[in-house]
Amino acid sequence: MPNFIYAYHGGKKPDTPEEGAKVMAQWEAWFKDMGDAVVNPGNPVGMSKTVSGSGVADDGGANPLSGFTIVSAGDMDAAVAMAKGCPMVSGGDGTVEVAEIMEM
Repeated sequence: MPNFIYAYHGGKKPDTPEEGAKVMAQWEAWFKDMGDAVVNPGNPVGMSKTVSGSGVADDGGANPLSGFTIVSAGDMDAAVAMAKGCPMVSGGDGTVEVAEIMEM
């Protein structure tokens, strides 16, 4: 079965430890719902830099990466269906980019 990467964009850091615990519980519940499909739950990421032929941008671009997860799914449609349950999507404060990881 192919693996897919979920690249998270947007979202915001919780304002309080209590809000952080609530958000973490939502992520844990989503991962539990996906079960063995979760290959690597990933992590949030810090501010990125974008490297191009013309130089380095310090702000991560217009829509910087905020985290990632790797899942296993039968096909793109199945991976997209699972991504719809992501707390960033259901909470309306972010997006999930879904891409198949190509075996080389």
